[in-house]
Amino acid sequence: MPGYAGVTDASYRRGMVADEKLAGARSGRWIDHWEPENPDFWSRTGRSVANRNLWFSIFVEHVGFSVWSLWSVFVLFMGPAYGIDAAGKFFLVSTASLVGAMLRIPYTFAVARFGGRNWTIVSALLLLIPTVAAAFVLHPGTPYGVFVLMAVLAGFGGGNFASSMANINAFFPEGRKGLALGLNAGGGNLGVAVVQLIGLAVIALTGATRPWLLLAVYIPLIVISAVCAALYMDNLSTMRNDTGAAREAVAQTQTWIMSFLYIGTFGSFIGYSFAFGLVLQTQFGRTPLQAAAVTFIGPLLGSLIRPLGGWLADRVGGARVTLWNFLAMGLATTVCVLASGAGSLVLFTAGFIGLFVFSGVGNGSTYKMIPAIFRAKSLAAIDAGADPEAAMLRARRISGAAIGIISAVGALGGLLINLAFRQSFAAAHSGVPAFYGFLAFYLVCAVITYAVYLRRPAGAATPVRVDGAPAYARV
Repeated sequence: MPGYAGVTDASYRRGMVADEKLAGARSGRWIDHWEPENPDFWSRTGRSVANRNLWFSIFVEHVGFSVWSLWSVFVLFMGPAYGIDAAGKFFLVSTASLVGAMLRIPYTFAVARFGGRNWTIVSALLLLIPTVAAAFVLHPGTPYGVFVLMAVLAGFGGGNFASSMANINAFFPEGRKGLALGLNAGGGNLGVAVVQLIGLAVIALTGATRPWLLLAVYIPLIVISAVCAALYMDNLSTMRNDTGAAREAVAQTQTWIMSFLYIGTFGSFIGYSFAFGLVLQTQFGRTPLQAAAVTFIGPLLGSLIRPLGGWLADRVGGARVTLWNFLAMGLATTVCVLASGAGSLVLFTAGFIGLFVFSGVGNGSTYKMIPAIFRAKSLAAIDAGADPEAAMLRARRISGAAIGIISAVGALGGLLINLAFRQSFAAAHSGVPAFYGFLAFYLVCAVITYAVYLRRPAGAATPVRVDGAPAYARV
């Protein structure tokens, strides 16, 4: 029954019978019957089951982001007794960022291989490894190599985003995925701000000598999140790993263009989240308490404003929002450079928080562009005579695979930003050279966005084409 336009009594009864089997089709909370595009199924059963899985997925992903970001807080506790300079601290947060980005690809495929509920439980319990281990070694005198290993283990939290998004994507119909994925992503991103806020509370109440108290908060939360996933989430037996779509996505130029742009948005968000407090300490001599009192504000605003980027993209086009957003990020970077030269902490903080805000808007607009780009390609194929249903199905398959690749590559921006700061402070004892590099990068991103997605050559009968798709598209 394509589109479920006319559901017969017999099919409705079959659906009701199938609905009754949702919870117990197989052991381990597997669901064998799942038709979110069927309005009757969705209203009777699908919506409540999907929403339940969404909220508990957000919980686990939120804790995962917090664990991924732990070292952005721990480095604030590392005073002279640890014997680690600024370059060494930036390397620690860079390491956590790199591993989290690399794990996003296997985590994406793990959902279909093991089941969304099952993998959510496993991915939550894996977070006990970096937290419990850190509790034993987080003190002066520990060899630096051990701290690097702890940062590697913290990368487990970075993979949770990809598996969570892949899982929730399967539960919702096409018309409702935008909000669901936005809530899922935003709730996870908030984990960065929350762990930094809790770090502030620990420093304010007990000083900068007891970082393990942060772990006393998160270890129980990890256990609770795993138990909640076991009790309230489900596996979908209909999920399959589409390796063919993944191969096609890798071959698409558009995938790599958007990966580059996502480095500029999400990569900036996660990179600055890890670096902000350390930059304040190193460049402006802030104490751990003074740095922690500010660092959570940027990630908090960047997370909360992310849906605005998607909302604006819906109305004026994701490419237009992304273009102006990169220009705004360039302006905020310029403010940071000027503030550094003037030694103005207030102006520097305002510019840095501006970077978080605009990176959050850009996260929403670039994520919205991805499916729109592949839909535009399919519409072009339909105009050329392709079968409409097959073309649109191909667009959904490739865009879904591309999102996983783009999210992984984009997260590498966190590594690049922290390595840039590390080299900048090591060579010039200032973050200014790194900011000049970021400014150049944002301008390049703006040029690429305009040239590929917005430019219509004067006098051209048809727009420039990339991979056979119109370069000018309201994406």
